[in-house]
Amino acid sequence: MSDPNTAATVVAVVVTHRRVELLAQSLAVVSAQDRPVDHLVVVDNANEPAVAELVAAQPIPTTYLGSQRNLGGAGGFALGMLTALSLGADWVWCADDDGRPDGPMVLSTLLECAARHRLDEVSPVVANIDDPDTLAFPLRRGLVWRRKRSELFADGQADTDDLLPGIASLFNGALFSAKALDEVGVPDLRLFFRGDEVEIHRRLARSGLKFGTCLRAGYLHPDGSDEFRPILGGRMHTQYPDNPTKRYFTYRNRGYLMSQPGMRRLIPQEYARFGWYFLVQQRDPKGFAEWMKLRGLGRRERFRRP
Repeated sequence: MSDPNTAATVVAVVVTHRRVELLAQSLAVVSAQDRPVDHLVVVDNANEPAVAELVAAQPIPTTYLGSQRNLGGAGGFALGMLTALSLGADWVWCADDDGRPDGPMVLSTLLECAARHRLDEVSPVVANIDDPDTLAFPLRRGLVWRRKRSELFADGQADTDDLLPGIASLFNGALFSAKALDEVGVPDLRLFFRGDEVEIHRRLARSGLKFGTCLRAGYLHPDGSDEFRPILGGRMHTQYPDNPTKRYFTYRNRGYLMSQPGMRRLIPQEYARFGWYFLVQQRDPKGFAEWMKLRGLGRRERFRRP
């Protein structure tokens, strides 16, 4: 594992698509870290001149990659990560255009946490940009779903014990060592968006590399908890995105993911959760049929775009 100190080269990778105003807010924080980023790579999936100008105006060295084809989040991060490695990155720090690090000390905190715990990947806590004490996405520890940052500390766990091992939200502020990317690889272009971070998490978990979430570092992101619908009185959750395009990619890609090594044991739970949600709770057999069809496309690796 590379030594995560000030001599290491850190390249930030940001993927954007038609959100130049939000991107400006993200880059302002990324470029102003107390441990400066050595190089910034921005992948622009819309190839907009305004984004190129914004990137060139940053106070740190930059590379702008304007793509004339929308590569999605998966393809964008794959291109950005490979570019970062080609620039000599020891660490690759990921961000997106609608979120930003929670202050100027996030990168230095992640590097220190990685050094102390000897991690190959470390992520910040992803919090609601409008309510930083609330998680942007619910997270399960054991059988209990956590929605507040303070709840991520286990019962009896001291605040100084700042690592949540083996759990990480990827791409939203995630810091990968070059070694991790060598062994795990970059996101799968075919997934486009939705599920690409779960797929990389699957690879990390199977790789034997050490990774986790640093509870002292935060990344602010729009709330995504609305998609996670409680079932069985809140003891379990299922996912129902708010528009057909998101549902298409979410359910298709989950079909692919559940067919992969390390995920197949979750298939019975997947049928139980979605079956209960659509057939019992929502009384929506058409919704269940759509879910079955889309997950079947993913399982058979039919990655057509809608």
